Amino acid sequence: MFKEILKKFLPPFFISWYHFLLAFLGAFFYQFPSRQRRDSSTRAGKKMVVVGVTGTNGKSTVVELASRILEEAGYKVASLSSIKFKIGEKEWENLLKQTMPGRFQLQKFLKKALDSGCQYVVLEVTSEGILQHRHRFIDFDIAVFTNLTPEHIEAHGSFEKYKEAKGKLFQSLKGKKISVVNLDDKNSDYFLNFPADEKYGFKIKNKKSKIKNPYKKLKIIEAENLEIQASGIKFSMNGTDFNLNLLGEFNIYNSLAAICVGLSQGISLKNCKLALEKVQGIPGRMEIVISDPFRIIIDYAFTPAALEKVYQTLKPTANQFICVLGSAGGGRDKWKRPVLGKLAGTYCDQVIITNEDPYNEDPMEIINQVAQGCSSSAKKILDRREAIREAINLAKPEDLVIITGKGSEPWMCVEKGRKIPWDDREITREEFRKIYGKV
Repeated sequence: MFKEILKKFLPPFFISWYHFLLAFLGAFFYQFPSRQRRDSSTRAGKKMVVVGVTGTNGKSTVVELASRILEEAGYKVASLSSIKFKIGEKEWENLLKQTMPGRFQLQKFLKKALDSGCQYVVLEVTSEGILQHRHRFIDFDIAVFTNLTPEHIEAHGSFEKYKEAKGKLFQSLKGKKISVVNLDDKNSDYFLNFPADEKYGFKIKNKKSKIKNPYKKLKIIEAENLEIQASGIKFSMNGTDFNLNLLGEFNIYNSLAAICVGLSQGISLKNCKLALEKVQGIPGRMEIVISDPFRIIIDYAFTPAALEKVYQTLKPTANQFICVLGSAGGGRDKWKRPVLGKLAGTYCDQVIITNEDPYNEDPMEIINQVAQGCSSSAKKILDRREAIREAINLAKPEDLVIITGKGSEPWMCVEKGRKIPWDDREITREEFRKIYGKV
């Protein structure tokens, strides 16, 4: 309530300073942990290496994969993403419904990582978090850019301002600055132009690179011999073959970003391969929750670009392709609602539009706006559990049901700031069990 009053009565300039002050106070209270040496008793002690991952899609996956590579190399690692918190062997679910925690929580996490002896911290960094100065007073050593497509435009004011917010992560690099950039993204030049001592670019071979200028310090990492299969992805790089239990070409890009982080720290391709091939999946990211007599997959995709990539990956593997989707409310990017509906209508044989984090908006109105872009045959079911049940009832052997928008999120956010416990994966298993008697 206090935040809403501030937003209503104070000009943006004061709100920005309010967030900046909180960032400073949080860092001051926890003694600027990203700047401290792990062993304060000796000047030879090293500070934690802080890795920030930003972009529109793939951030959480890259955080997970980069952390696995660093751990495989023998380092103690902390990580923070929209999925979970992890410090060494201890991990716990992110229940905040917030990718980047508040300033005090974030600095407290860094302090705990420091005190536990972590050598690396890998953080998911969002544009809205940057807008609220949550990245301030964190000494980032490595910045990773995954990709950029329109998102949070209403919050930032324009796509250019959204891009500039992402760029502030690269501006905040300290010490030996290392940048990792997706060269196949049309915005790669913008991120490569930020000063860095080492620059890594990743791409898929034979795809036309989007960079316009030569960069002397740029080390280019390419994937070739791609195989996109229903059970996983394969590619090779510098004579090393990777066979991963992840789905979709977009996960090749996510893997390359993580590999670049590893290479920048002197970790061999062999260790990168060992780490990535152990990954059985990422919670709520193309996660198969039912595999027989048909497949049901849960994915977090809530932007048009991410949703289309998911649909493009899965549709060729299905007999009948059944999609359950919605769109988050709370005044967020209303422009994309009919676009999401159009994508579903284009790729899916059966479309069910349902409720998804309406916040203070009328959930049925959101559903109707999504349906505007879809065919008249799309089903509109307000109750998300009922929508999932309907998709299961429609599915037959060899069909595929894809449920998007929430992934592994533990809550559904409704009016007056209320959060209802929710997990698409568990709800799906429960409804499947009611119909088939087993999972």
